[in-house]
Amino acid sequence: MSEAIKEATMADEPYYLPLADEVAIFQAAYDARLPILLKGPTGCGKTRFVEHMAWRLYQQQRQSTLETPLVTISCHEDLTATDLVGRYLLRGDETVWQDGPLTSAVRSGAICYLDEVVEARKDTTVLIHSLTDHRRILPIDKTGELVSAHDDFLLVISYNPGYQSVLKDLKPSTRQRFVSLEFDYPAEEQESTIIAHETGIDDQLAHRLALIGAKVRNLKEHGFEEGVSTRLLIYTGSLVDKGVDPRRAADIAIVNAVSDDPTVQQAIADIVDVVLP
Repeated sequence: MSEAIKEATMADEPYYLPLADEVAIFQAAYDARLPILLKGPTGCGKTRFVEHMAWRLYQQQRQSTLETPLVTISCHEDLTATDLVGRYLLRGDETVWQDGPLTSAVRSGAICYLDEVVEARKDTTVLIHSLTDHRRILPIDKTGELVSAHDDFLLVISYNPGYQSVLKDLKPSTRQRFVSLEFDYPAEEQESTIIAHETGIDDQLAHRLALIGAKVRNLKEHGFEEGVSTRLLIYTGSLVDKGVDPRRAADIAIVNAVSDDPTVQQAIADIVDVVLP
């Protein structure tokens, strides 16, 4: 299976700490079968949220025989419509059709999650339009088939508005087909709870890492466009949990990971020095 495509069997509950009413809104949108757009910065928890909701919905449908309730596709500029829909393959002396991940999700009733959808080619984005309105169909040009979406199928997409540009923006014709949930980095206390849970480090160190995150994000006021992600703070805590000195872990997973600009690195290192003396 391509590393850009992941299928989740949902055996264990993915940990997610609700920050507002996003769980209830996602549930309502799912009940109405409304496609969902998640907007927010890199590493703020969008993917984990989708995994958590897929698990919750799967638990509500225990009688379901669905083996893969969530199909995640990491979009990139080389992702084609064929990669999503499927292709003909040679097997021995036969030419057989192989469904792509989107088609498989449409047929089976899984949630299909297109992560960072603006990274995909424009013709790939247009492909999903017929799945996002009353038709809920997927046309397969190569076979002439018109696949009606399973009743339980849901399309979810995400992107980071901070990386928008003229060339990489979500077209209004696509954006207005989705209900939209806004995400941001957690508040300091919430982020501390998340870091402690995900890494196993003590609450005091988790709070210090959350404080670093909050202070680094304040550098936006001084021209630093992207703050440190919750993901990187968790990486730092995970290194500490495995025996790495906290200051060294912060250098590896925060200071050196966030930017290659020496000025920005020094500003972040100064924050780390104050919080992790």
